[in-house]
Parts: sequence; C-alpha cells; structure tokens
Amino acid sequence: MSDLVIVESPSKAHTIQKYLGSGYKVLASKGHVRDLPEKRLSVDVKHDFAPKYEIMKDKEKLINELKSEVEKSGTVYLATDPDREGEAISWHLAYILGLPLDSQNRVEFNEITKTGVANGMANPRKIDIDLVNAQQARRILDRLVGYKLSPFISQKIRRGLSAGRVQSVALRIIVDRENEIRAFVPEEYWTVDAKFIPKGGRKAFPASLYSYNGEKLKITNKEQADKVLADLENAEFVVSKVKHGTRKKQPAPPFITSTLQQDASRKLGFQSKRTMKVAQELYEGINIDGIGALGLITYMRTDSLRISEEARLTGNQYILDNYGEKYLPEKPRYFKTKKGAQDGHEAIRPTNPMLTPEQVKDSLTADQYKLYKLIWERFIASLMSVCIQNTVSIDIDANGYTFKTSGYTIKFDGFTKLYVEGKDETEESAKALPDLEVGEVLKLKELTPNQHFTQPPARFTEASLIKALEESGIGRPSTFATTVTTIVKRNYVEREKKTLIPTSLGEVITDLLSELFPEIVDQKFTAKVETELDDVENGDEQWKNMLSKFYKGFDKTLKSAEEKTDGTKVKIPVVETDIVCDKCGRKMVIKMGKFGKFLACPGFPECKNTKPLIDEKDITSTEKQGENVQAEETNEICDKCGAKMVIKIGRYGKFLACSNYPECKSIKQITVKTPGICPKCGSKIIQLKSKRGYKYFACEKGKECGFMTWDTPLADKCPKCGNTLYKRRGGAIVCNNENCEDYVEPPKKETKKSSKKTKKNEK
Repeated sequence: MSDLVIVESPSKAHTIQKYLGSGYKVLASKGHVRDLPEKRLSVDVKHDFAPKYEIMKDKEKLINELKSEVEKSGTVYLATDPDREGEAISWHLAYILGLPLDSQNRVEFNEITKTGVANGMANPRKIDIDLVNAQQARRILDRLVGYKLSPFISQKIRRGLSAGRVQSVALRIIVDRENEIRAFVPEEYWTVDAKFIPKGGRKAFPASLYSYNGEKLKITNKEQADKVLADLENAEFVVSKVKHGTRKKQPAPPFITSTLQQDASRKLGFQSKRTMKVAQELYEGINIDGIGALGLITYMRTDSLRISEEARLTGNQYILDNYGEKYLPEKPRYFKTKKGAQDGHEAIRPTNPMLTPEQVKDSLTADQYKLYKLIWERFIASLMSVCIQNTVSIDIDANGYTFKTSGYTIKFDGFTKLYVEGKDETEESAKALPDLEVGEVLKLKELTPNQHFTQPPARFTEASLIKALEESGIGRPSTFATTVTTIVKRNYVEREKKTLIPTSLGEVITDLLSELFPEIVDQKFTAKVETELDDVENGDEQWKNMLSKFYKGFDKTLKSAEEKTDGTKVKIPVVETDIVCDKCGRKMVIKMGKFGKFLACPGFPECKNTKPLIDEKDITSTEKQGENVQAEETNEICDKCGAKMVIKIGRYGKFLACSNYPECKSIKQITVKTPGICPKCGSKIIQLKSKRGYKYFACEKGKECGFMTWDTPLADKCPKCGNTLYKRRGGAIVCNNENCEDYVEPPKKETKKSSKKTKKNEK
C-alpha cells in the first residue's frame, strides 16, 4: 500500500512524484477545494462570524477521486504551498477527506528539488491552526467589506460595481497622486551651465553654476540669468578646489516577492500578474534537458532576506570558479529582514546556483528564461564583492561665482560585473573628469543659460505602486499582483504605457468612499488590519475578536452612510465629443463598457445609438487636453453589403465589423503583415488570431494555399534557399521551407494514447 501526497499544482505533482518514487502517489487539489459561495454573504455575523463553506462545484469530481485514493492509501500527507493559503487548503482537505486535524501529516517544500522534498517529508507537522485562522480572518474580512460595500456603491453610482478592502486603498493612492498633479503649479527657474577645457587639453567637461559669494544661488527669471552672463563676461575661471575620494556601492539583497515584481516591471516590462505566473512555473518544476523535472527557484511568496548556508556556499563556489577570489568578500554578507516581516521562507533564489540561465535556456520559454536569469543574477550578485568607485568633485571660481562638477570612475566593478538593480528614474552614468590642480586656469568653451520649470510628482507605475503599498504595510506579498490587476480589470484605473491613471469612475468611487468610509481608504488603518492579521497568525490575537472589533465600527459607518445618502445618486462625469449622433443629432459621449470605451448617445434610453472608438490610446491622451477624436472608418469593404468596415473591440481583442450593424452582422479578422514569404506559393505571410485569441501566421491566400505555422517569421532570409527564417517558441531559428536542406521539422506532440504505447514498448 503506497502513501498519498496531495499538492496544489499538477505540474508540481509530476516533479515531486519523480523524487518520491513508486512508494508514493502524488495528486493535485488544483488550488482551493472549499470556499465561501459567491452568490451570498455566507458569513453568520450574529454567531461569531461563522463561515458557511461549500465544496466548489468544479471540484466535486476531484474530491470523490481523492476520497477513493485516501481509502486505498496508507499515510496521507498534505503538501500544499507553504503559506497561509496553502495551510488553509490543507485544513479544508483534511476536513473533507476525514483526516484527523491533530495528525502529523502536513509537510512543506520550500524548494522542489530532491533535497527540498526529502527535507519536507522528513519533518511532517500538525496543521497550524493559527495560520489557518489568519487566512480565514482575511477571507471573511474581505467578504464582509466586499459584500456590504459593493451593493452600496452600486446603488449610489452604477450597477455592477464592487469595492474591496485593499484595492480601495490602492485606488485612493493613485487618485491622490493624480490630484497632486492637477493641483501642481510649475515654478520657473534657470540654470547656467558651462563647458571648460583644461590647460593643454582638447576634450571639454561640463560644470554648473552653484553659488555666489559662498551662498547657494537661485535664479528665477531670464533677467537674473542675463546678469550672471554679463558678470562672467571676460572673467577668469580658476580651479579653487579638487577633492578626491572613494565610495563603496553595496549589492542589492536577493529578491523578495515585492522587489521581484518591481524589478521585473522595470527591467523586463512584466506586469505583476505575469511575473507571479512565471515564478510559479519556475518553482513548481520544469523538465530540463539532461536533468529531468526540477524546481528552479525557491518559494516565490516571501518577505524574508534569509538564505540557507548551503545555497551561500554553492553560490560562493560559483563566484570563485568563474570570477576569481577578488570577487568574493572576505566576510559573508547578511541582509537584515524588514521589521514586521513574517520570515516564513527564504528569499527567492535559484535552488541550484551552479545551474546558470544559459544552461537551462533551451528548456525554458522566453518568459521563464528572462525571469530565471533575473533571479539567478540578483542572487549571485548579492554574494559578490562591493563595487569601488573613485570619486572627484571640483569647484571653479570666477568673479565671486562658483561652478561645481563631480564624477566617478570604476576602480573595481565587483558585483556590477553581473547585475545592477533597476530604478524608476534613470541614474547618472559614470563621468570621468580630467586631472586638475588647484589654481589651474581653465578655458571657457561655452556658457549657456537654460530655462526650466519644476515638474509635478510622477504618476505611479506598477513597480512604484507596489513599493508604496509595501512601505505603507498595505497587503502582503501574495496580494500585490491581485490588487493591481483587479483595479485595472474593473476599469477604475487605466494603463498608459507604464503609468497608472485613475478613470472618472475610479475617482468618483474614491471620493465617495473617502467622504463616507474614511477608515476603509485610510492607509494607516488598513496597515493596522494587516498587523492584526499577523497577530492572529502568531497566536497573539483571537480571529473572532479581531473581526468583531472591525465589524462593529464598519457596520455603524455603513448605516450612517445609507442615512446620509438616502435617495441620492452620484453621476460619473463623461467626456463629450464632436461626433454627432446620426439618429437624434446630439453630441455623443465616451462611455466605458465590458470591452473598453465606446461612443454612446447622451439621450439614452430614448436614443440607444452607440459607435465604436477606433483607438483607445488616442482617446486616453486627448481626454487630458479636452480634445475630441473622430472615429474613422477603415478602407475595408464588407463582402455582404458593400458598406465600410469599422474596428471594434471584442473579448479577444480588436476585429473588423460592418458599419451597418445590426442590419448586417459581417465580421473579419484584422490582418497584420509580416516580413515572411510563404514557402509554398511565394505570397505574403500575415498574422492572424485563433478563436481563443492566440496569434498564428498563414499565407494571405488562405485556404487556397493552406500554409499555416505557429512560428514567428523574421526579416532575415535563409542563406541556403532564400526563404524566410522563423523563430520557434523555444527560441530556435529555423528555415520553414520543406525543400531546403536546413529545414527542421517541428516536434510533434504525442497524444496520451501514443505515449502510453511508447511506455509499454519501453518496458
């Protein structure tokens, strides 16, 4: 009789099965199996907030299969993720499957490697009920806020709206920043910049005016700048001070969840949801050529900077072997974890530091490779020596005015040889200055006054918002990605390039909540709730008491808000355009629908005319300027009625639709030309989308030719046959011409039946 191990993910189950062998059977719960039903509150607020859990409908068949396996198995181990959510899933599984809650059957895998799995199985423990209660408290708290507050704002603003505890605070942070930008009044100021050439030199170096007669100089208008230029006419510029020094630049610590999301956003352009999805894949295990299934990184939801000594020694050995002894510090470097962190797991690091990104590149997708490379480089760099810079600062005097300049050169690159932390703002690059001596007279090459205006604070990016949430103690590592995704998905916030901008709807909701529910959108209050949840996890607070204290105040505020706003409704400001409704003559306005912005007649419900917007980005940029954008038809002609086609936005992106809708319901895909040439007939290759929105490439002649591929055509040509080269999903560059000697046939996926036959043949 084999033992049963239940994990969350099927891919993780496959990897762990390899390490445990035939004495164990590993199955997956596929996430949560029991939860609060969606269509009702499911919390009894009158009886100690008792939750009414139900088995999720899509998990009923799976639960029956697990029950059957439990009856046939020896010991049952619960090996869900090592965090609050994972602990709660194990608790729900134990309840449903009839497992004793005081049994030593809970195991944790901080990393999915042979050593990590062996250590987890060797140290089973009881389910941590305090951890479970912390998760229950958060789930019930968010349910109470969501299910009590959402109907209120839906009634007061618009049907179908929702509000959440953490997302409302995140939205307010973005709205407050937008209000700061609007209220900002720019101030004029001037700088005077010079370029000097040293004696006997040719290359000029820059310096900026700093002070006059020892006092810092502030120039606020052109007249003052012109006076400076007049005072410095024919002046002698003399070096008055030269200061040399050195500074040490320390490496950044290994990643925690928030810093991984921030750096992946800055360096890779990944949204937090995408980052966490790829990190989950790297943690759960990937089939590596020549190695087999292996988890490449440790658990990716963590706030700790601690690393194991085994990983440190392995990383140090890699540095010695590849960079030399001087790149390893004399004493090991330890990073201090932030106060208040849970410190339940190690920092995010490669499970085997000796396994470089290049060694596993061919086995990873492009996203997996990029993220693994980022994590691996950050970890190795955190163990390396400091970067040493030679610094120099120079003062130049003329007629009582002092110009300053500074620069640095790299004396020893240290960890920067491998990795430099990403920044929201660009850092000043290294600037080498000439060797100068005090008293040396310089030749003035250029003296330029420059007008400037003070700039408003920058809008939040996803990276800077996550940083702000973390610094304020709002949310926890596992919630940041979900919070940002939710407010964007609900159209409370829009993305413009990398920045987050509140919509009119988002601002109206924030204003309403700030007025009537100040505590819900207060950063300090929300951070206090997170601290109380941590107290529940540590066993220092009873979860029912914590919920009771919160709900008393919240319920009172809700009743007061309903009384204050009885019979009133808040209007969402709309942007009027110059486009005239062709049915009633009114000027159409921009509204937000399920699939984005569209034009609607303000005479609704008398007039229900709507039109699509051609380009959402154009509308977003012009709303700020108070301009209107005319939606233009395309040159495509409808095959059925001859009318012009227009661009619409659907579930899977943009498509062409007949402008005569609903009389004519003809639609077409939007085709994108590529540099590819069809290897069958020599026609152009176009990019299309499948029914599920996945892009593929085909001959423009369609079924007449029949050529189709998932590989991406490149501009480069095959040196043998002149046909287009294609890039495979794994990154390989191949020729797609079957008649070419360099042609590589794409691998065929084995069906389940064929793979079973193959296994039988192997046996």
